[in-house]
Amino acid sequence: MTSVRMDKWLWAARFFKTRALAAKACDLGRVDWKKGEMAWQPAKAARDVHTGDMLRVKNDSGEFQVEVLGLSEVRGPASVAQSLYRETDESKSARAAVVEAKKAIPVYESTWESGRPTKRDRRVMTRLRGR
Repeated sequence: MTSVRMDKWLWAARFFKTRALAAKACDLGRVDWKKGEMAWQPAKAARDVHTGDMLRVKNDSGEFQVEVLGLSEVRGPASVAQSLYRETDESKSARAAVVEAKKAIPVYESTWESGRPTKRDRRVMTRLRGR
């Protein structure tokens, strides 16, 4: 096997839960690819993936920049899926920075004991919002 469809590879490498989601991500422009020194190009679901290609994948877990090391048309265990690609160091550090930034954002919890704000509480919130 020398090549695999893009949506099949993304599904087999466990970037997306279903092949339909992988194809939709390609249609929405969330998957880019490049070969060698070429510029990044949007990937279509039917494009062939070869070993050595670079992919940039955006999904719920973040943005990954990976090099394709192996090809597979079937979805196997996670340990096999992780052996299909190698994530770049820049990608790992960028995703770690995003996680740290999310942790630094303060979380505001509800202070109402009844579970619902009273009329007075809503007036205070409106005043704080500047409306």
